[in-house]
Amino acid sequence: MGASIDYLEENQLLINSKKDCEVESCTDYCGEIVYLTYEDIKLGQKAEIKTNVTDELIEKFAEVSGDINPVHLSEDFASKTIFKKRIAHGMLGAALISAVLGTKLPGPNTIYISQNLRFLAPIYIGDIVTASVEVSEKLDEKKKLYLITKVVNQKGEDVIIGEAFVMKDD
Repeated sequence: MGASIDYLEENQLLINSKKDCEVESCTDYCGEIVYLTYEDIKLGQKAEIKTNVTDELIEKFAEVSGDINPVHLSEDFASKTIFKKRIAHGMLGAALISAVLGTKLPGPNTIYISQNLRFLAPIYIGDIVTASVEVSEKLDEKKKLYLITKVVNQKGEDVIIGEAFVMKDD
C-alpha cells in the first residue's frame, strides 16, 4: 500500500498511508501526519483522533507501560471493583492526546512542556474515544502554545480533560 500526499490548505501537508480507512485500533488511525509551522497555527484551531479501545490495545499498553494493575487486565478482579468490568489505563487516554499533539496539531517538532489532566470517567473495552486539542493561547516570542485537551467517549461524555503547554519548533 503506497502513501499518498494531499494538500489540505496552503502550508498544510497530509501524508495518508491508508486512504479512507476505518479506525480499528490506536495504531490504525489512517497514518495521517499534518505538517504546520508555528505561523500556520491559529487561535481556536482544533484537531482530533478517534480510536476503538480494544482488549489488545489495553494489553499492549500494559506491556509497554509496565502497569499491570488487574483492574485493566483481569475480568474477575475488575468485576469486584466500583467499575464492575475492566477499564483502560487512564494514561492510555492521555497518550492519545499526545498523539494528536505530535501528529496533527501542532504536529511534528512539538515539544511537550507540561500537561494537566482530570480523569472524569472510565474508558471501557469497546469504547470509541476521540482525543482532541484546541489552541487557546499563543506566545509568539518563544513559539509556545496552550491547548485545551480532552478525551470524549462515543456517548459524548468527557472522560479526560486538561490543558497542554507546548513549544512548536519549526
